[in-house]
Order: sequence, then C-alpha cells, then structure tokens
Amino acid sequence: QEFVTVLVRDPRTQKEDSWHSYIDYEIFVHTNSICFTRKTSCVRRRFREFVWLRQRLQSNAVLIQLPELPSKTPFFNMNNPHHVDHRRQGLQEFLEKILQDALLLSDSRLHLFLQTQLSPEDMEACVSGQTKYSVADAIHKFASLNRRFPIEAEERQQGSSNAGSDPASSSSGLGPSDDSVSCGCKANPASEES
Repeated sequence: QEFVTVLVRDPRTQKEDSWHSYIDYEIFVHTNSICFTRKTSCVRRRFREFVWLRQRLQSNAVLIQLPELPSKTPFFNMNNPHHVDHRRQGLQEFLEKILQDALLLSDSRLHLFLQTQLSPEDMEACVSGQTKYSVADAIHKFASLNRRFPIEAEERQQGSSNAGSDPASSSSGLGPSDDSVSCGCKANPASEES
C-alpha cells in the first residue's frame, strides 16, 4: 500500500541581512508512491514559499478547496518557541492534506517544492519549460548535491567512503546551491524529538 510521510521540523532562524531575519523549516518526505521521483528527500523552506505554493496550486486546481496555511499574524514572534511551533504544526498539516489529493499530486510545482531547493522563480521557469533541465532532472540533481542525506539504494551501495561532496556538482545550472540545505537533515524520522 502506498504511503507518503511528510514532516515539517527543525525551525531555524536565518539572517537575510543586518536588519532582517526569517525562520525556515526542514521538510522531510519519505514515500513509496509512484508519484514521487525520489522516495526520500529533505529540503528547507520558509513561510513565504509555502504561501507561494498554495497560490500556485489553487490557481491550477480552481475547483479544489485547498487547506489553509497557519495565519500570518503581525504579532508572530520568531523568538517565541510557542509561535514557531504552532506555525510548524500548521505547515505540516497543510502539506499532509495537500499530499492526500491525487490532482494536487500531479502538479510539478509541488514536487519541486518538496524535493529541490529551487526558488519559486526557478520552479516556475522549470515547470514552464524555460530551463535546460526537466522537473525530474532538477530533483535528481538536488539529491546528488545533497549527499549527506542517504537517499536511495544505489547511493547506499556506494558506501560511506563516497559520501563526500562531488566537486563537479557545484555548477549544476539549477541556481545557487545552499550549503545549509544538507546540514541537519535526519534520515530516521523516529529519531526526532518532540
């Protein structure tokens, strides 16, 4: 039987510049669904990227009532663990509901959002055919860049001696790589503390 497990976890504060910060969240996906290019993936996304995803999914599936995101409150305090965890739970519930809908699962933007670190602009360009790489290429390339995260059987067979970074992978053509992406992704969801 097919399953899709999605976890939103590990909120981290990121500095945009000397005045602005934001929180991003790790999205861990483990599945055996034929809808997914990779069966295990781990990316980091911020709240505004979830907002973008919801808008794009809604515009492509106008007859479906999409679940709501946690409300964007002006009183959100990124230093308040309760506020951060409440948003994290809301983002996870949003993704869990989205992934139960077969029509939404057919949207390439959802897969790029969950399985690559492409920006919303790059995801749009990829889906529109304006890039040299396909959706599947982008997902496979991101997985190969993210070598610290054990993904599929063929990579496990390479052994831990080959688990280092690939020097040729830095010029992927998939936009800027984010070294923080591979940091902290845990392969075993059971090891996550609540």
